[in-house]
Amino acid sequence: MEHSIALISGTTSGVGYATACALAAEGWQEIIVTERSLEHAQQTAAQLAAETRIKVFTPLELDLDKPVSVQSTLDELIKRGRSIDFLMLNADMVPDKRVMAAGVEAAQAPLLGYHQLIAGLLRANLLDPNARIVIAGSEATRAHVPTFSFVDVADLVTEHFRNDRSAAVEALLRSTPSVKDEASRAYIESKLIITWWAAALARRLPSGMAVFAAGTATDTKVVRNASPALKYLFIPIVSPIPSMNQTPETAPLWYVQGAEFGTEDSAQFFASAQGTFTGPIEAMRHLQFHDPANQEGAWQAVVNVSGVDLFTEHP
Repeated sequence: MEHSIALISGTTSGVGYATACALAAEGWQEIIVTERSLEHAQQTAAQLAAETRIKVFTPLELDLDKPVSVQSTLDELIKRGRSIDFLMLNADMVPDKRVMAAGVEAAQAPLLGYHQLIAGLLRANLLDPNARIVIAGSEATRAHVPTFSFVDVADLVTEHFRNDRSAAVEALLRSTPSVKDEASRAYIESKLIITWWAAALARRLPSGMAVFAAGTATDTKVVRNASPALKYLFIPIVSPIPSMNQTPETAPLWYVQGAEFGTEDSAQFFASAQGTFTGPIEAMRHLQFHDPANQEGAWQAVVNVSGVDLFTEHP
Protein backbone atom coordinates (compact mmCIF):
# COMPACT_ATOMS: atom_id res chain seq x y z
CA MET A 1 0.00 0.00 0.00
CA GLU A 2 1.18 3.52 -0.79
CA HIS A 3 1.76 5.26 2.53
CA SER A 4 -0.35 8.36 1.94
CA ILE A 5 -3.03 9.43 4.45
CA ALA A 6 -3.94 7.73 7.74
CA LEU A 7 -6.56 8.76 10.30
CA ILE A 8 -6.33 7.59 13.91
CA SER A 9 -8.87 8.20 16.65
CA GLY A 10 -7.92 8.43 20.31
CA THR A 11 -4.31 9.60 19.98
CA THR A 12 -3.73 11.44 23.27
CA SER A 13 -1.83 8.49 24.75
CA GLY A 14 -1.42 4.74 24.74
CA VAL A 15 -2.01 2.66 21.64
CA GLY A 16 -3.34 5.47 19.44
CA TYR A 17 -0.39 7.74 20.18
CA ALA A 18 2.18 4.98 19.67
CA THR A 19 0.52 3.91 16.41
CA ALA A 20 0.81 7.46 15.09
CA CYS A 21 4.53 7.38 15.93
CA ALA A 22 4.97 4.03 14.20
CA LEU A 23 3.22 5.19 11.03
CA ALA A 24 5.35 8.33 10.89
CA ALA A 25 8.48 6.19 11.13
CA GLU A 26 7.20 4.11 8.20
CA GLY A 27 6.98 7.19 5.99
CA TRP A 28 3.27 8.03 5.89
CA GLN A 29 2.76 11.41 4.19
CA GLU A 30 -0.04 12.64 6.48
CA ILE A 31 -1.38 11.27 9.76
CA ILE A 32 -4.62 12.84 10.96
CA VAL A 33 -4.73 12.66 14.76
CA THR A 34 -8.10 13.16 16.40
CA GLU A 35 -9.28 14.01 19.90
CA ARG A 36 -12.55 15.04 21.54
CA SER A 37 -11.47 18.69 21.36
CA LEU A 38 -9.45 20.51 18.71
CA GLU A 39 -7.19 21.96 21.40
CA HIS A 40 -6.21 18.48 22.61
CA ALA A 41 -5.72 17.30 19.03
CA GLN A 42 -3.42 20.25 18.34
CA GLN A 43 -1.42 19.54 21.50
CA THR A 44 -1.09 15.88 20.53
CA ALA A 45 0.01 16.73 16.98
CA ALA A 46 2.65 19.11 18.31
CA GLN A 47 3.90 16.55 20.83
CA LEU A 48 4.11 13.84 18.16
CA ALA A 49 6.03 16.15 15.82
CA ALA A 50 8.46 17.04 18.60
CA GLU A 51 8.99 13.41 19.63
CA THR A 52 9.38 11.94 16.13
CA ARG A 53 10.96 15.03 14.52
CA ILE A 54 8.63 14.40 11.59
CA LYS A 55 6.02 17.00 10.60
CA VAL A 56 3.23 14.89 9.15
CA PHE A 57 0.57 15.21 11.88
CA THR A 58 -2.72 17.02 11.23
CA PRO A 59 -5.01 17.71 14.21
CA LEU A 60 -8.76 17.21 13.89
CA GLU A 61 -11.60 17.26 16.41
CA LEU A 62 -13.62 14.03 16.64
CA ASP A 63 -15.79 12.78 19.47
CA LEU A 64 -17.05 9.35 18.45
CA ASP A 65 -19.63 9.39 21.25
CA LYS A 66 -21.44 12.39 19.71
CA PRO A 67 -23.13 12.11 16.29
CA VAL A 68 -22.93 15.89 15.80
CA SER A 69 -19.16 15.79 16.26
CA VAL A 70 -18.78 12.86 13.85
CA GLN A 71 -20.79 14.73 11.22
CA SER A 72 -18.72 17.87 11.74
CA THR A 73 -15.55 15.82 11.22
CA LEU A 74 -17.00 14.31 8.06
CA ASP A 75 -17.85 17.80 6.77
CA GLU A 76 -14.26 18.91 7.35
CA LEU A 77 -12.84 15.84 5.60
CA ILE A 78 -15.19 16.40 2.67
CA LYS A 79 -13.91 19.99 2.39
CA ARG A 80 -10.35 18.70 2.21
CA GLY A 81 -11.34 16.16 -0.43
CA ARG A 82 -8.42 13.76 0.05
CA SER A 83 -9.13 10.05 0.44
CA ILE A 84 -7.93 8.05 3.45
CA ASP A 85 -5.78 4.96 2.95
CA PHE A 86 -5.64 3.68 6.54
CA LEU A 87 -8.27 4.21 9.22
CA MET A 88 -7.56 3.09 12.78
CA LEU A 89 -10.48 3.39 15.19
CA ASN A 90 -9.34 3.31 18.77
CA ALA A 91 -11.82 4.72 21.27
CA ASP A 92 -12.22 2.71 24.46
CA MET A 93 -14.58 3.43 27.32
CA VAL A 94 -14.76 1.03 30.24
CA PRO A 95 -18.38 0.94 31.45
CA ASP A 96 -19.22 3.40 34.19
CA LYS A 97 -23.01 2.92 34.04
CA ARG A 98 -23.50 6.13 32.09
CA VAL A 99 -26.07 6.26 29.30
CA MET A 100 -24.99 8.31 26.31
CA ALA A 101 -27.14 10.59 24.15
CA ALA A 102 -28.11 7.78 21.76
CA GLY A 103 -29.49 5.77 24.69
CA VAL A 104 -26.64 3.27 24.74
CA GLU A 105 -24.30 2.28 27.55
CA ALA A 106 -20.98 4.20 27.61
CA ALA A 107 -18.80 1.26 26.54
CA GLN A 108 -21.00 0.65 23.48
CA ALA A 109 -21.17 4.30 22.31
CA PRO A 110 -17.92 4.42 20.26
CA LEU A 111 -19.21 1.71 17.92
CA LEU A 112 -22.02 4.00 16.79
CA GLY A 113 -19.40 6.63 16.00
CA TYR A 114 -17.32 4.10 14.05
CA HIS A 115 -20.41 3.18 12.05
CA GLN A 116 -21.43 6.76 11.31
CA LEU A 117 -17.88 7.77 10.35
CA ILE A 118 -17.28 4.87 7.96
CA ALA A 119 -20.72 5.24 6.37
CA GLY A 120 -20.06 8.94 5.81
CA LEU A 121 -16.61 8.33 4.35
CA LEU A 122 -18.00 5.73 1.96
CA ARG A 123 -20.87 7.97 0.85
CA ALA A 124 -18.38 10.78 0.16
CA ASN A 125 -15.91 8.48 -1.62
CA LEU A 126 -13.25 9.44 0.92
CA LEU A 127 -11.89 5.93 1.47
CA ASP A 128 -9.24 4.84 -1.01
CA PRO A 129 -10.38 1.88 -3.18
CA ASN A 130 -7.74 -0.21 -1.37
CA ALA A 131 -8.29 1.28 2.09
CA ARG A 132 -7.62 -0.72 5.23
CA ILE A 133 -9.67 -0.25 8.40
CA VAL A 134 -8.46 -1.56 11.75
CA ILE A 135 -10.68 -1.55 14.85
CA ALA A 136 -9.23 -1.83 18.35
CA GLY A 137 -10.72 -4.86 20.06
CA SER A 138 -9.85 -6.80 23.19
CA GLU A 139 -7.94 -10.00 23.80
CA ALA A 140 -10.43 -10.89 26.51
CA THR A 141 -13.19 -11.55 23.95
CA ARG A 142 -11.53 -14.95 23.41
CA ALA A 143 -13.06 -15.86 26.82
CA HIS A 144 -11.32 -17.83 29.58
CA VAL A 145 -10.03 -14.55 31.05
CA PRO A 146 -10.50 -14.02 34.82
CA THR A 147 -13.46 -11.75 35.79
CA PHE A 148 -14.56 -11.31 32.15
CA SER A 149 -17.51 -13.06 30.52
CA PHE A 150 -20.32 -12.33 28.08
CA VAL A 151 -23.93 -13.30 27.58
CA ASP A 152 -24.81 -16.23 25.32
CA VAL A 153 -26.76 -14.34 22.65
CA ALA A 154 -28.49 -17.48 21.36
CA ASP A 155 -29.94 -18.10 24.82
CA LEU A 156 -30.87 -14.42 25.16
CA VAL A 157 -32.70 -14.52 21.82
CA THR A 158 -34.65 -17.63 22.77
CA GLU A 159 -35.55 -16.42 26.23
CA HIS A 160 -36.46 -12.79 25.61
CA PHE A 161 -36.58 -11.84 21.92
CA ARG A 162 -38.54 -14.44 19.96
CA ASN A 163 -35.57 -15.33 17.76
CA ASP A 164 -34.90 -11.68 16.81
CA ARG A 165 -31.09 -11.53 16.87
CA SER A 166 -30.85 -7.80 16.16
CA ALA A 167 -33.23 -7.02 19.04
CA ALA A 168 -31.05 -9.08 21.38
CA VAL A 169 -27.88 -7.25 20.32
CA GLU A 170 -29.67 -3.92 20.64
CA ALA A 171 -30.54 -4.87 24.22
CA LEU A 172 -26.83 -5.41 24.85
CA LEU A 173 -26.04 -2.04 23.29
CA ARG A 174 -28.54 -0.35 25.56
CA SER A 175 -27.84 -2.57 28.60
CA THR A 176 -31.57 -3.07 29.11
CA PRO A 177 -33.06 -4.91 32.12
CA SER A 178 -33.20 -8.13 30.11
CA VAL A 179 -29.40 -8.40 30.38
CA LYS A 180 -27.26 -8.28 33.50
CA ASP A 181 -25.60 -4.96 34.28
CA GLU A 182 -22.04 -6.02 35.07
CA ALA A 183 -19.19 -3.68 34.17
CA SER A 184 -16.70 -6.35 33.10
CA ARG A 185 -19.34 -8.18 31.07
CA ALA A 186 -20.53 -5.01 29.34
CA TYR A 187 -17.00 -4.03 28.32
CA ILE A 188 -16.18 -7.41 26.78
CA GLU A 189 -19.56 -7.58 25.07
CA SER A 190 -18.92 -4.17 23.53
CA LYS A 191 -15.69 -5.52 22.05
CA LEU A 192 -17.30 -8.76 20.90
CA ILE A 193 -20.10 -6.83 19.18
CA ILE A 194 -17.42 -4.79 17.40
CA THR A 195 -15.93 -7.98 15.93
CA TRP A 196 -19.39 -9.04 14.70
CA TRP A 197 -20.11 -5.61 13.25
CA ALA A 198 -16.70 -5.49 11.54
CA ALA A 199 -17.33 -8.88 9.90
CA ALA A 200 -20.70 -7.66 8.63
CA LEU A 201 -19.06 -4.45 7.38
CA ALA A 202 -16.48 -6.50 5.48
CA ARG A 203 -19.27 -8.10 3.44
CA ARG A 204 -20.54 -4.65 2.49
CA LEU A 205 -17.28 -2.94 1.58
CA PRO A 206 -16.16 -2.53 -2.05
CA SER A 207 -14.00 -5.44 -3.17
CA GLY A 208 -10.60 -3.76 -2.76
CA MET A 209 -11.15 -2.60 0.84
CA ALA A 210 -10.70 -4.63 4.01
CA VAL A 211 -11.56 -4.29 7.70
CA PHE A 212 -10.07 -6.10 10.70
CA ALA A 213 -10.46 -6.07 14.46
CA ALA A 214 -7.44 -6.72 16.68
CA GLY A 215 -6.76 -7.29 20.36
CA THR A 216 -5.33 -4.36 22.26
CA ALA A 217 -3.20 -3.57 25.31
CA THR A 218 -4.47 -3.42 28.88
CA ASP A 219 -1.91 -0.76 29.84
CA THR A 220 -3.77 2.28 28.48
CA LYS A 221 -5.89 5.11 29.85
CA VAL A 222 -9.05 3.17 29.08
CA VAL A 223 -9.12 2.28 32.78
CA ARG A 224 -9.69 5.89 33.78
CA ASN A 225 -13.44 5.20 33.78
CA ALA A 226 -13.28 1.66 35.09
CA SER A 227 -15.03 0.43 38.20
CA PRO A 228 -12.89 0.37 41.38
CA ALA A 229 -12.72 -3.45 41.19
CA LEU A 230 -11.25 -3.33 37.68
CA LYS A 231 -9.04 -0.28 38.19
CA TYR A 232 -7.55 -1.08 41.59
CA LEU A 233 -7.79 -4.87 41.79
CA PHE A 234 -7.85 -6.73 38.46
CA ILE A 235 -5.67 -4.46 36.28
CA PRO A 236 -2.84 -4.04 38.85
CA ILE A 237 -2.77 -7.79 39.42
CA VAL A 238 -2.60 -8.90 35.77
CA SER A 239 -0.53 -6.05 34.29
CA PRO A 240 2.85 -7.23 35.65
CA ILE A 241 2.32 -10.76 34.32
CA PRO A 242 4.30 -10.99 31.04
CA SER A 243 1.74 -13.17 29.28
CA MET A 244 -1.21 -10.99 30.29
CA ASN A 245 -0.25 -7.58 28.99
CA GLN A 246 0.80 -5.85 25.79
CA THR A 247 2.34 -2.42 26.32
CA PRO A 248 1.31 0.66 24.30
CA GLU A 249 4.78 0.61 22.75
CA THR A 250 4.50 -2.89 21.27
CA ALA A 251 0.74 -3.19 20.64
CA PRO A 252 0.76 -0.61 17.80
CA LEU A 253 2.81 -2.99 15.70
CA TRP A 254 -0.31 -5.13 15.46
CA TYR A 255 -2.35 -2.26 14.05
CA VAL A 256 0.35 -1.13 11.65
CA GLN A 257 0.39 -4.68 10.27
CA GLY A 258 -3.28 -4.23 9.43
CA ALA A 259 -2.38 -1.63 6.79
CA GLU A 260 -0.64 -4.41 4.86
CA PHE A 261 -3.10 -7.29 5.28
CA GLY A 262 -4.78 -8.59 2.15
CA THR A 263 -8.49 -8.64 1.41
CA GLU A 264 -8.52 -12.39 2.03
CA ASP A 265 -8.05 -11.58 5.73
CA SER A 266 -10.92 -9.09 5.87
CA ALA A 267 -13.53 -9.68 8.59
CA GLN A 268 -11.08 -11.52 10.84
CA PHE A 269 -10.35 -10.83 14.50
CA PHE A 270 -6.61 -10.92 15.17
CA ALA A 271 -4.99 -11.52 18.56
CA SER A 272 -2.08 -13.36 20.07
CA ALA A 273 -2.19 -17.12 20.53
CA GLN A 274 -4.56 -18.63 23.08
CA GLY A 275 -3.17 -18.48 26.60
CA THR A 276 -1.07 -15.36 26.09
CA PHE A 277 -1.65 -11.65 25.61
CA THR A 278 1.65 -11.05 23.84
CA GLY A 279 3.51 -12.32 20.82
CA PRO A 280 2.68 -12.58 17.10
CA ILE A 281 -0.96 -12.13 16.15
CA GLU A 282 -3.08 -14.63 14.29
CA ALA A 283 -6.67 -14.89 13.12
CA MET A 284 -8.90 -16.19 15.90
CA ARG A 285 -10.94 -19.32 15.19
CA HIS A 286 -13.16 -19.22 18.28
CA LEU A 287 -16.79 -19.90 17.43
CA GLN A 288 -18.07 -16.71 19.07
CA PHE A 289 -16.36 -14.63 16.36
CA HIS A 290 -17.77 -16.50 13.36
CA ASP A 291 -21.54 -16.73 13.80
CA PRO A 292 -23.15 -14.98 10.76
CA ALA A 293 -26.43 -14.57 12.66
CA ASN A 294 -24.69 -12.60 15.41
CA GLN A 295 -22.73 -10.60 12.85
CA GLU A 296 -25.80 -9.58 10.88
CA GLY A 297 -27.76 -9.05 14.10
CA ALA A 298 -25.05 -6.67 15.31
CA TRP A 299 -25.07 -4.80 12.02
CA GLN A 300 -28.84 -4.33 12.04
CA ALA A 301 -28.85 -3.35 15.72
CA VAL A 302 -26.26 -0.62 15.06
CA VAL A 303 -28.25 0.59 12.05
CA ASN A 304 -31.43 0.67 14.16
CA VAL A 305 -29.85 2.57 17.04
CA SER A 306 -27.78 5.01 14.97
CA GLY A 307 -30.30 5.58 12.16
CA VAL A 308 -27.42 5.26 9.69
CA ASP A 309 -26.88 2.64 7.01
CA LEU A 310 -23.96 2.62 4.62
CA PHE A 311 -25.61 4.66 1.92
CA THR A 312 -28.83 5.80 3.60
CA GLU A 313 -29.29 8.08 6.57
CA HIS A 314 -32.68 8.11 8.33
CA PRO A 315 -34.14 10.75 10.64
